[in-house]
Amino acid sequence: MFTGIVTDVGRITALEHRGDLRARIQCGYATDSIDMGASIACDGACLTVVALGEDWFEVDVSAETLSKTNLGRWTQGRRVNLERALKVGDELGGHIVSGHVDGLAEVVGLRDEGDSTRVTLRAPEALARFIAPKGSVALNGTSLTVNEVSGCDFGINFIPHTKQVTTWGDVAMGDQVNLEIDTLARYVARLAEMR
Repeated sequence: MFTGIVTDVGRITALEHRGDLRARIQCGYATDSIDMGASIACDGACLTVVALGEDWFEVDVSAETLSKTNLGRWTQGRRVNLERALKVGDELGGHIVSGHVDGLAEVVGLRDEGDSTRVTLRAPEALARFIAPKGSVALNGTSLTVNEVSGCDFGINFIPHTKQVTTWGDVAMGDQVNLEIDTLARYVARLAEMR
């Protein structure tokens, strides 16, 4: 489990196709504190550490994960949002995030509002019903509050701090971003269907 509070921005330094995709990610974490088999959210996808070095870790990305996320678009040099798994007693500053990406949302609008940036995203129709104003979503692993919703489109406001400590300062029109809907919204909708 994660909180959607990004704790490091890593950089892809190597990619190798070997059945699955093996990715090496340079990071600022003290890698001697990372266990083999640990879970790290990489742009919102929960991945398992399979190798470690002085300032990097490696993960295998399965075909299933590649089909549901933007990780198949990773290139060498790309920056990625990272979060280590939640430990009992850690502060829950965002919301409960599983690291199981539900689908891709597309950036369809960008505009500056003061020092912040308002981003409009389009969710797949099957997921849009789970997104509500003032509700939570995880986008590329970042816990965010939804400002407004119109059909499949929803708006997020990125303050300067978020743009500085995540990859959201690099956002561009047409970007495909990993979307994880709020777990609570999923269960509320399921209960409503059962009535």
